Amino acid sequence: MKKILYLYVKGGAPLEHVFPRIASCGELHVLALMPLPEAAREEWESACANITVLDTAERGEALVATVAAYAKELGADAIVTMSEFAVLLVEKVAERLGLRGAGPGLVKARDKRLMREAWAEAGVPIPRFRRVDSEQDLAAAVAELTPPLLLKPAWGAGSVAQLVLNTAEEVAPAWQEVAEALALGSEAGMNELYAPDTDQDLLVEEILSGSTEGWYEEPGYGDYISIEGIVANGVYHPLCITGKLPVVPPFTEVASTMPSTLPVPVQRHLEEISRRAVDALGLDTCGTHTEIKLGPDGSAAIIETGARFAGLMVTKQIEEVYGIDPISMLVRELLGEAVEYPDVMLVEGQRAAASLAVIPTDASGEPWQSTPRWRSAEVDWSALLSSGTSVEQVKAFAMPEDTSVPEYDPSGGSRNWLGVFFVMAQDAETLRHDCNAVLNGLEAALPAS
Repeated sequence: MKKILYLYVKGGAPLEHVFPRIASCGELHVLALMPLPEAAREEWESACANITVLDTAERGEALVATVAAYAKELGADAIVTMSEFAVLLVEKVAERLGLRGAGPGLVKARDKRLMREAWAEAGVPIPRFRRVDSEQDLAAAVAELTPPLLLKPAWGAGSVAQLVLNTAEEVAPAWQEVAEALALGSEAGMNELYAPDTDQDLLVEEILSGSTEGWYEEPGYGDYISIEGIVANGVYHPLCITGKLPVVPPFTEVASTMPSTLPVPVQRHLEEISRRAVDALGLDTCGTHTEIKLGPDGSAAIIETGARFAGLMVTKQIEEVYGIDPISMLVRELLGEAVEYPDVMLVEGQRAAASLAVIPTDASGEPWQSTPRWRSAEVDWSALLSSGTSVEQVKAFAMPEDTSVPEYDPSGGSRNWLGVFFVMAQDAETLRHDCNAVLNGLEAALPAS
């Protein structure tokens, strides 16, 4: 049986979803660079042939050498991760051992500055941006670019440490706030493993004017989408579109939905835009997650591409709605096996599914007026949801029960999540309605302290 090495660090889909799908392709060995989660351990541990926890402070090439030595001794036939913060490390190990991987182009899918420079050269539509290495750089960019502007980490993920600037007076406090947010993210294990000292690599970009007018035939969706895909031996295979509910300001995502309700010709147009963006990065073999901003008058621009699958439960959504398993498809591709891909991106599915991230605001971003105890197990979900809709809390993202709900932190991104829920409904419209019902009604539905 072929041996698959999974490199674990924080990030990506829950292990109870990921590990059984990898184990269906071969013998799963786990090398953990941080403590594994206790959540749902009984569900994911049984899929593993072996688990090794590596307690090391190594980074960069030293860590590549250590992981490569472990993989070589194991006799690994493939190495994989679902975490944004480990994909570059995994690519370096694969390259050293002659295994399949994302290839040297991956660095352009990690460093958002290189990503945008590659897209600018290829003529891919993107917002204007500038590298930012100091507070003075940020002040100069604010003077040159057209606000509102988004300041963000070049190597970040999960919307952590992203701040909106409108005036020059906001530069100094924003510079201090983003440094503090990055420090908190680093403490939580949300930083790059291969390229050390990248927390201060920042960029600032214009926030494009978004619009759903002319895109959707119904209201209530966000002005951006993502396209999930796989690159196999340099060939991009887009799988499907993930719709979004409107973000909570500044840019905290709350719900990813499938199937897309965009008209099919519009979906095909966005499919081709994503192809141009992914092709420009020069990736070899990996999952992809490409975000696209929808603008007025039919304009669209690429936000970013990750050389890994989307997080939360997006891969499970693909399974439930479209009947394909992207995780096992990618692993079999990395093992050199024959994989059948859809001829074109899938647009018609069965039922509808969402990853719903609850935060202490309503759907419009209005912060909760109270700080209740988090007692999701005692919520009467049937009072919030339509008949036939199911909801399941994802254990990996659950805040401990009976914990006091914190106030919303605009720069906290995914650190604001109180819990993530997998929601299934009979159709896309019911799904959208029920996700909003949870966001707007959960504060009152939580039991009184």
